[in-house]
Amino acid sequence: MEKNKQTVGRRKAAVARVSIVPGSGSVVVNGKDYKEYFAVDHLVRKIEAVFTTADVVGKFDVTANVFGGGVKGQAEAIVLGIARSLVNDNAENRPALKKAKMLRRDARVVERKKTGLRKARKQEQFSKR
Repeated sequence: MEKNKQTVGRRKAAVARVSIVPGSGSVVVNGKDYKEYFAVDHLVRKIEAVFTTADVVGKFDVTANVFGGGVKGQAEAIVLGIARSLVNDNAENRPALKKAKMLRRDARVVERKKTGLRKARKQEQFSKR
């Protein structure tokens, strides 16, 4: 495996720069343990699911730097970054991760607000008189 090879994962407004190295299985997000950073249980399980799917639990240390968006978007950005790193490390991980839809970039972002409207599409209430 290449040293310090970073991959990028994105989701909504969140961007995660992820690097993996062979190790004991620790995951550090912005200097904190991922279970401390993501206090919500289902987001922790989502990150752990990448390693279970690729069958590499406890074999890599992950360092992720993530910014922008909310916690869910950040967690999903990290998942994409880890999945891409695992595929770069070993191409045999690709079919399992692809089947679990972890290599897919979810491109849905918030639509911008247009001038003259309340939100992206919501208009002022019509008044006949």
